[in-house]
Formats: sequence, C-alpha cells, structure tokens
Amino acid sequence: MTDAEDGPTPASDRIVGLDALRGFALLGILVINVRAFSMPEVVLTNPTAYGDLTGANYWVWFAGHVLVEGKFITLFTLLFGGGVVLFARSVESKGGPALELHFRRSGWLVAFGLAHAYLLWYGDILVAYGVCALGVVFLRDRPPRALASLGIVLLAFPSITEVASGLTVDPAAIASSWQPSGAALRAEIEAYRGGWLEQMDHRVPTALERQTSGLLGYSAWRVGGSMLLGMALFKWGLLTNDRSSRFYRWLVVGGAASGIALSLVGVWYVQANDWAAGVALFWRQFNYWASFPLAGAYIGLVMLYCRWRPDGVATRALAAVGRTAFSNYVLQTVLATSVFYGHGLGLFGGVSRVGALGVVVAIWAIQVPLSALWLRHFRFGPLEWLWRTLTYGSLQPIRNGRTDD
Repeated sequence: MTDAEDGPTPASDRIVGLDALRGFALLGILVINVRAFSMPEVVLTNPTAYGDLTGANYWVWFAGHVLVEGKFITLFTLLFGGGVVLFARSVESKGGPALELHFRRSGWLVAFGLAHAYLLWYGDILVAYGVCALGVVFLRDRPPRALASLGIVLLAFPSITEVASGLTVDPAAIASSWQPSGAALRAEIEAYRGGWLEQMDHRVPTALERQTSGLLGYSAWRVGGSMLLGMALFKWGLLTNDRSSRFYRWLVVGGAASGIALSLVGVWYVQANDWAAGVALFWRQFNYWASFPLAGAYIGLVMLYCRWRPDGVATRALAAVGRTAFSNYVLQTVLATSVFYGHGLGLFGGVSRVGALGVVVAIWAIQVPLSALWLRHFRFGPLEWLWRTLTYGSLQPIRNGRTDD
C-alpha cells in the first residue's frame, strides 16, 4: 500500500499505472463490501437469504457478482504481492535490512487489522494480508514462473477441499449456514442497529472465526496464492505498465471473455438448481476461478488507459486513491458503518441493493476528491504515515515540500 524507501517517492518517479490500478481496485471492493455493511452476513454467499432479489435489485446483484465479486479483491491482493517485491527491492537497494523492516511492517499491519476487525467491521482483510506476507517474502527472489506455479497450487487447495466437501457432506448439514433462521437474521439486524457494544455480539465471534478456522481453511491459501501470483506479475512487468499495448489488449479480451463466461455459467448453474444448499459449495468455484482472468482484464484496461491518458483526470484521481489506499480502505468502513450501523443512521437491513449501491457512489464521491486534496498538502495518507513511522521506528515527514507533488 505504500512504497518502501525511508523518504517519499517523488511524483515523477512513481509507477503511475500501479497507483491507478490500486485505486481502481480499492474503489471496486466497496461494491461488494457494502453488502456486508448493509445486510446480514449470509448475503455474501446466498443472496436469496435476505432482501429483495427481483427487478433492479436482481440486476445490481447480477452485475456485481459477474463483474466485481472476487475480481477486485483478487486484483488488490495481486498488487499487495507485487508490493512485497517492490518494498524489499527498495530497502535492499539502499543497503537496508529488508526482512527486518518487512516483518515489522507486516506485524503492524496485523495489529491494524485486528483493531479494524474487532472495533469496526468483521470483514477485515488486513490480518490475512499481514500474516501471509510474513511467509511469501521468503520466496521474493524466486523466478516468476516458480512463483506463479506455486501460487496456483495454493489457490487450488481451498477449491479442491470445497468440492470434496460438496461431494461428501449432507446438504442438511450446511442448510442453516446457507439459509439462517428468521430469528438468527433478526438477531444480527438488531445487533447492528444497536450501539457499538451491542454490535460486538456478532462482530467478535464472526471476526474470530474468520481469523482462525476461516484463515487456515480458506483465506491463507487464497491470499497467499494470490500474493505469489502478484509477485510473478510484478516481475513480468504486467503491474508496472512495462508490457506492450498489444499484450494488454489481448489480456483484456481473453481475460474478460473467459472470466465473464465462467461467472455466467455459475449463475446459470445455481439458478437452475433453485439456489439449493446442496450446490452451494460447487457454484462458488465458478466465480472463484473466474476472478483471476477478469482481474487480468482489469489490469490490461487500466494500463492501457494510463498509457493513453497518463496525465488525465481519471488517471490522477485513481492514482491519488491508490497512494492513500490503506487510509481509504479504513475510511470506507468508517463511512459505511456510520450509514448502516446503530451508532450512525442505523439503516442496517433496511436498504435495498439499489440503495446500497447509491451509498457506494456517495462514498466514492467523498473519497476521490478528498484523496487528491490530501496529497496536495501531504506526502502520505494518515494511516500510511503512521504505518511507515512504526515500521521505521522514527517519525516520518508528512507534509509536502511543495503543493504540486
């Protein structure tokens, strides 16, 4: 999320495509995260379990599922993996202790993630990033082909285990998690419509489950594998706009065609089976694997646009969000929970999918100009600055020497 050197990276030396891609991914993640902010957790796996899923609400879900769900978080994780290589290279080029700083950096990220998960929102991804980063860094010097191959092996593990479970587990055993009872749904709604302490009834056990069995059985494999793949893509030059325009055009066409097609087959499959609990573990695999080629297509699109309009308004706006991605990730949580949770407007469980998408657009409208304005005066986002200060063990400069940086 930030660069590795002790001082700030001059704007002229930054990899603009990488920053813009990070901003693009961060903004897109909210399209899916808002579902968990605004509705019971089960809608992340079974959208029929709560809320209206007809008309415009269905099409909002459908477009989000096919084009966004899994794709933008995959893209963000690929970029984080590339950032591990970038950080280590930058520190090593200055003769610094790359591993020591990386471990300190990752440890603080886990601490930030724990605070985020237990104090604000159970859906935190920072803990998984910090934990996985502690391991993948040892492979940073491996050739990209080896990194990509091992990444795919790790990614395959949760997919294989879920398919195996789907073939052996009695559907009745997962029925309650696929379609919780009305009482369970009401309890979650009441918790999040209540004050901050009442929210703990759901937030704490859910966050704990995600960071223990969820991490060991799923997230560590998915996140770790994606990071390794991202390290390979960084070394191949895909994330830094170093490939040819022809290559990126083919990446857009091939990635979009295969990724969208696979997601569409998944939608057809689950609807043809009337959203039965018995197919739950199978239908997840379609979108799981579709996320990687479509993330590749998004890489190609953003890189081509940055090459076409390197100083354009959209490029600079996305890059500003990307340079402050850590702060913006937490800001999304603060703003969304202020709208949906009881310590704010208390709209949890009472907003349609269309309405929730409107909240996403409103948050974007705050984040994009705020990021650009902040960087006119400061070198880093506030959380980026704190993270760097803790990593290096010394107070980092935050104000710009000039306002056009």
